[in-house]
Amino acid sequence: MRKLVYTGFMSLDGVLDSPGGPEEGHRSGGWVVKDLEFVPEAWSLKGEELEDTTALMFGRRSYEAFASVWPASEDHAAYKELPKYVVSSTLPDDALVDGWGPSTILRTTEDVAQLKESEGGAIYIHGSAELARRLSEAGLIDQYNLLVFPVLLGAGKSLFHRADQDKQMLSLRESESYSNGILKLIYDVKR
Repeated sequence: MRKLVYTGFMSLDGVLDSPGGPEEGHRSGGWVVKDLEFVPEAWSLKGEELEDTTALMFGRRSYEAFASVWPASEDHAAYKELPKYVVSSTLPDDALVDGWGPSTILRTTEDVAQLKESEGGAIYIHGSAELARRLSEAGLIDQYNLLVFPVLLGAGKSLFHRADQDKQMLSLRESESYSNGILKLIYDVKR
């Protein structure tokens, strides 16, 4: 069985929206790179994840955003040939990007569950807040790798649903704090 890992940047108040830049549409866009001292070790998680990643998974909007940048990005060259899975009921087959490794569209949460049952290593979900919420509610996410930033954004997309739902326990696998206030938190989902 394959492990499904959500990895993301999160504000202290749980917002994932627009970490990279203002062009992403959030009024506080770019909060990961603005107003915070760059501390290289705070980003070491990304290199650690790459060693474990055997495939990437995105929701439609995140796929479209990343596919327009990552294939030509030297910073993301190691991801280029990895298999990509896009979970979308609306993305047409001809919208997949050529030259960015093998890509497959999964149409339902059941398709994701079936993929998890296949042979292979860890699949990492980048961005894709809405997809992560759906997969979390379906009990399909196995691990959360979070970099929590010392900022309060007040509004935006959240990783976790705010509706009443059953309690889900997590087990802290690893944590670290950095001089710029970023926290690395890695949690396994208890089953």
